[in-house]
Amino acid sequence: MISSTLDLIGKTPLIALTRVHDGPGRIVAKAEFLQPGGSVKDRAARAILLAARADGRLTPGMPVVEMTSGNMGAGLAVVCAALGHPFIATMSAGNSPARAKMMEGLGARVVLVPQVDGSEGQVTGADVAAAAAEAARIARDERGFYVDQFNAVEGIGAHEATGAEILAQHGGPVDGWVAAVGTGCTFMGVARALKAASPATLCAAVEPQGSEPLAGKPVSKPRHILQGTGYGLVPPHWDPALMDLGLSVSDAEVADWQRRLATMEGLYVGYSAAANVCAAAKLLASGRLAAEATVATVLCDTGLKY
Repeated sequence: MISSTLDLIGKTPLIALTRVHDGPGRIVAKAEFLQPGGSVKDRAARAILLAARADGRLTPGMPVVEMTSGNMGAGLAVVCAALGHPFIATMSAGNSPARAKMMEGLGARVVLVPQVDGSEGQVTGADVAAAAAEAARIARDERGFYVDQFNAVEGIGAHEATGAEILAQHGGPVDGWVAAVGTGCTFMGVARALKAASPATLCAAVEPQGSEPLAGKPVSKPRHILQGTGYGLVPPHWDPALMDLGLSVSDAEVADWQRRLATMEGLYVGYSAAANVCAAAKLLASGRLAAEATVATVLCDTGLKY
């Protein structure tokens, strides 16, 4: 028996995706949609808030405030409920209403911020900046703890543990690692762990086609369907030494892979998860790895949030 919902976070299964990809090589994926908040962000939410409580930045009963596309907000709502903190989320009005409903169901107060230059279902970097500014204002006015996930380094450490889980579940190093980048914490934390086990592990950052600053390209298409990633910005703590190459995915490819994962694997996951699997298949088809190589990735969240 576990003592708290916090103990449900982490230790997700590693799934071999043999139906949606039959070669070359093999794709394995962490089932992060099974987290209590429904996404990979639960790990960072727990790590950031526990660290803040430990060093006194977050005191008992203090409100927690954060800008979110929905996943981090759901994770924070879960952790705040377990720790006894009120939670206020600001979110761009262009993000999925299903995410707002989930946060509200978990007791959060959700503040929708009008979009700057995006559209419904397509949130840009400017939209995120507007939601972040509102979160910072609310935190000041209500004397709350502002999570500021893009600048919270605890998220990277949380995902070194994710990398350690992959190594243990796979039974040793993998040949490749791919992940879409929002804050960059998942990509960097796992890459650190995997490269520590085997420097030869090829780590590829996934970006929406036309919004690829990590690959050194100008942003020509700031609007895309990958909510929570690909904001056309380089994250504040980005470590380029961990990125061996960049891979891009189009909206059409992502929608196709989401459908294939659902109908061929029985995995109804979100767009970023589909982007990751699409990119993993591209890496295996590129010839940069041996024919029998294994590429790991993460199924970021459930499709029920869209």
